[in-house]
Amino acid sequence: MKKVMVTLVVGLMTLGLIGCDGNITKQDVGTVGGAVAGGVIGSQFGGGAGNTAATIGGTIVGGYIGNQLTKD
Repeated sequence: MKKVMVTLVVGLMTLGLIGCDGNITKQDVGTVGGAVAGGVIGSQFGGGAGNTAATIGGTIVGGYIGNQLTKD
């Protein structure tokens, strides 16, 4: 549960930083949303270092998929 909360907080902080330029696009939101979802899903697998690797991998893959799905 703690990893899920950390992932959500990091995602919201990233979205906040993206918003600093005042131009949040649908693709930005898709990228962050995908990264958060991927991190949460990845954190459900493995144990120890494997769990950390799965969380990081899920975040990267989720961010990429979210970015691609929301491309104009």
